[in-house]
Amino acid sequence: MKIQLYYAPITCALAPYITLTEAGADFEVITLNFSEKEHMSSEYLSINPKHKVPLLVVDGTQLSENVAIQQWIANTFPEAKLLPQDPWELLQAISLVSWCSSGIHPYLRIINGPIKVCDIEGTEENIRKHASEHVYECFSIAENLLEGKEYFFGSMTAPDTNFYWCFRRASQFSLNLSNFPNCQSHFNRMENRLSVQKLLAFEKEVQMQFNGLT
Repeated sequence: MKIQLYYAPITCALAPYITLTEAGADFEVITLNFSEKEHMSSEYLSINPKHKVPLLVVDGTQLSENVAIQQWIANTFPEAKLLPQDPWELLQAISLVSWCSSGIHPYLRIINGPIKVCDIEGTEENIRKHASEHVYECFSIAENLLEGKEYFFGSMTAPDTNFYWCFRRASQFSLNLSNFPNCQSHFNRMENRLSVQKLLAFEKEVQMQFNGLT
C-alpha cells in the first residue's frame, strides 16, 4: 500500500502527519509551498480541486478533509487505537474532529485573513475581534472537556491532534490564551510526544527549504 500525504507547513495537515506517525505508517510526504501558490497549480488542482491540504492519496485514490482522513488512518491501523473503541465515544471523537475542522478552524482562518470574508476598508480589526471571541468560546468548551484529563479520551487519539493544531494556530496570533490552562497543558503534553517532535522538526526543515536556507 502506497500512502502519500500532501502537506504544507503551519496548516492542519500536521494532524494526519502526527496520526500516521503514531500509527507507524510508511508514508511519503509531498510538500506544497503556499507562498508560491503551488496548491493552485494545474497539477494539484487536477487531483484536488479544493486546492487545500491535507490530501491523502492511497494507491492513487484521493481522500480529502481531516474528518475522513483521520477515520481512514484509525481504521487502517487499528492497533494504534487512534479512535476510541466504545461506539458512543467513537462518535464523540468524530464529533470533536469535525468541531475542530468546521467550528474552530474557519475562525482562525478569518483572524489570519479577515479580507477573505470582507474587503471593506477599516473592517479588519472588527472582524478579528468577533472571530477571536468565537475562538475563546470554543476554547472554554474544550477547557471543560479537558478538566482532569490528559487527553480527550484517556489516551491520545485523533481529536487530540486536530485540537493541538487549533490551539497552536491560535497561539501564533495575538490572542490571550491564559484563561485556558487545561488546553495549554494539553498542548504541552502533545508537544512532548515523539510524533509531534518529528512533525515540528520536519516542518522546520521544510520552511528552511522554502526560504532557501538549505
